[in-house]
Amino acid sequence: MKIDSVVLREIRMPLVRPFETSFGRTTDRRILLVEVQSEGITGWGECTAGEHASFSEESTDTAWLMLANELIPALLRAEISSPGSCPRAMNHVRGNRMAKAALENAVWDVESQQAEMPLAELLGGIRDKIVCGVSIGIQPSVGQLLDVVETELAAGYQRIKLKCKPDCDVELFEAVRNRWPNILLSCDANASYRLKDQEHLRSFDAFRLLMIEQPLWHDDFYFHSLLQRQLETSICLDESIRNRRDALAAIEMESCRVINIKLGRVGGFSEAIRVHNVTAERGVPVWCGGMLETGIGRAHNIALSSLENFILPGDVSASSRYWTEDIIEPAVEVSSKGEIKIPQVPGRGFEVKLDRVEKLTVRSERFHARNLAHGHPTTQLKARA
Repeated sequence: MKIDSVVLREIRMPLVRPFETSFGRTTDRRILLVEVQSEGITGWGECTAGEHASFSEESTDTAWLMLANELIPALLRAEISSPGSCPRAMNHVRGNRMAKAALENAVWDVESQQAEMPLAELLGGIRDKIVCGVSIGIQPSVGQLLDVVETELAAGYQRIKLKCKPDCDVELFEAVRNRWPNILLSCDANASYRLKDQEHLRSFDAFRLLMIEQPLWHDDFYFHSLLQRQLETSICLDESIRNRRDALAAIEMESCRVINIKLGRVGGFSEAIRVHNVTAERGVPVWCGGMLETGIGRAHNIALSSLENFILPGDVSASSRYWTEDIIEPAVEVSSKGEIKIPQVPGRGFEVKLDRVEKLTVRSERFHARNLAHGHPTTQLKARA
């Protein structure tokens, strides 16, 4: 595969409604898009880093810096025989997995188009549709939360996940469970509790939750293993799982019974497949988490979720939950049964709306493979406030 150039863009998009977690409240997104051009074919990737280094050590600005100064030049210099060789081309840079994922995933998109194969099929997917859950941020009141849950259930979503944090948990679970005794319900703490809260966390068992996602420290396995022994409810690890080795360690230590796979968090499709495979071997179910992606990242999540061990409803939901207008067409839609059909056409299956991307772009740079030898790899395309 010959990569001719890469375009790095920042776009800015307001959310349809604010999304609040234990990290804080998000109303607008600054998102990095990567456009890889190879022999007349364009692949797209999306960096899922947030505006601040809260979920991980990365942010929109650090990802731009690493992509522009390190990762894109390294990829353009490397011999890329397949998307799976991208991690090797970038392994001189530690961490920065969300930045790496944006670049690698765009190469997978290129490869699937060159092979005239749906991206899901290229990854090894076996499904023609995926089941969808929904993640609901912390609401201003219990009444407003119940209204949101009612709306999402009416839309067909098969699993409801409630964001929670200390002093904002049991009352919510109780209200939702009393109203809907039999729905599939889970919660996500985003590492906001500590082991001293174990008695309180044990009270969550009463609500028959599918799982408690990442209750303790973001980088922990050991204390999660101690907590899991005390709970009937399954722990799901998210932030702690950065690669296959982490997944294997968590399984061996019995730190969790479920794992959430996020493409950005593990560094791209190659490592996500490795995590998927080791969980499948050990009989640990997985699902795909969301990071307030545009349609590009959402298309990649759909393809990933087609793999065999994604047996629980993920956070891959409709474009309209987040954006008044997405940057892909058609927009991602969820059926009344809570399902998304997996595209059966070559590539990611959704066209990028170039005019809208250009309108939303606030800065961009083009990196040319032919210019690397002359020491001038980039051309600034746009920068505006």
